[in-house]
Amino acid sequence: MTRVPLAVAAGLLIATAAVGFARNAAAGTISGTLYREADTAAARWVAANPSDSRMPVIRDRIASQPSSHWLASFNQSTVKAEISAYVGGANSAGQIPVLTVYGITNRDCGGASSGGAPDLAQYQTWISNVASVLGDRTVVIVLEPDSIALQTCLSSSDLAARNQALRTAVQTLKSGNPNAKVYLDAGHSAWNSAADQASRLVAAGIGSADGFYSNVSNFNSTSAEAAYGRSIISALSGQGVTGKRQVIDTSRNGGASGDWCGDDNTDRRIGQYPTVDTGDANIDGYLWVKPPGEADGCQYAAGSFQPGLAYSLASSAQNPPSPSPSTPSSPSSSPSTSPSASPSSSPSSSPSSPPVGGACAAALRITGSWQGGFQGEVTVTAGANAINGWTVTWTLASGQSISQAWNGTLTTSGSAATVRNVSWNGALTAGKTAQFGFLANGTASTPALTCTAS
Repeated sequence: MTRVPLAVAAGLLIATAAVGFARNAAAGTISGTLYREADTAAARWVAANPSDSRMPVIRDRIASQPSSHWLASFNQSTVKAEISAYVGGANSAGQIPVLTVYGITNRDCGGASSGGAPDLAQYQTWISNVASVLGDRTVVIVLEPDSIALQTCLSSSDLAARNQALRTAVQTLKSGNPNAKVYLDAGHSAWNSAADQASRLVAAGIGSADGFYSNVSNFNSTSAEAAYGRSIISALSGQGVTGKRQVIDTSRNGGASGDWCGDDNTDRRIGQYPTVDTGDANIDGYLWVKPPGEADGCQYAAGSFQPGLAYSLASSAQNPPSPSPSTPSSPSSSPSTSPSASPSSSPSSSPSSPPVGGACAAALRITGSWQGGFQGEVTVTAGANAINGWTVTWTLASGQSISQAWNGTLTTSGSAATVRNVSWNGALTAGKTAQFGFLANGTASTPALTCTAS
């Protein structure tokens, strides 16, 4: 059996709306833009290490991508505020948050990522608190990694109690937000057989869930996981459970598979970039559940961000696709009410108007704001002819400064801000777009932008 210990994802819990890559789903049941949380461990490292030679690769290929927000610290008093901030930020941006709920009793069977609720009664209270602040828009929930595939430490009575806890958790989360997409643990393709895993999923309440996830914190190829998922779906159908779909963790499955621990394996690579546009009717999303660069607990502390790991994963990977303009969820199908604790007090619903004509144009949209700061998203559009590169300039208002930018190279001189394209998003055909984002201190505003092309 191959175990899959999971790192506890670290991160400050200041959720802000963030730019994601817009994808209109060609298959599966989810459409829209995945939410990129601005204040992740990778983003903080990038901001703190501007002169590190590894920084551009980590910034452009890891920190620029949406990954899951882990609820891994069991704390009844803070969980509501944490989720309200994160989900509220995603809702303000009209984007899809991905939560990994990781707090079940006897988590990881006492392994490298041990912890969780002291008992299942307190766990259910915690889940109820989670459910109460999920809002009413689409949110993806990766429920309790390892909880079904890893059962070696459980007695028969403990297993029955865990299955009941998972069944109740699914129902509670779905009751709290009917638009929540809840997925249960299916291990991975090199672990339990599909038939065995399907039986375990049925016992844990997949009938009430939207489907299952696989390959979390592991390295098996997307093709192997998709084939495994089809086998599980077939086995579920044989037990009378239909309509379930899969999500696959592709955060580090672009290189070697094998031994689960990736802390010191230089043959690992990030896999497919996160998207809900899977092209496969059985698969709802390719997600980065395990944030790349966060350790497994083998050589380094579980959940700690290690730039050496991040660089190893990303250095030989392809650059991500050029982002497209965000596509907010339709208000008619996804109500706009968001948790009251959202950090975004007055996000702009539309970008500043770009100038007409010219080689390129740029438009700024405020995607989130909070006390003392805000986040901006700039869309660059090529004019009537193709361009090979672009530069956007504007004047910062009094009291404003930019602390971080992604998908573009930032320079400032006094109040003048300049962002130039990076290597993979400069060449645009006529009418096509690229995006970059930034975090700023000060009061949000939407100044006129100037775009020049090369």
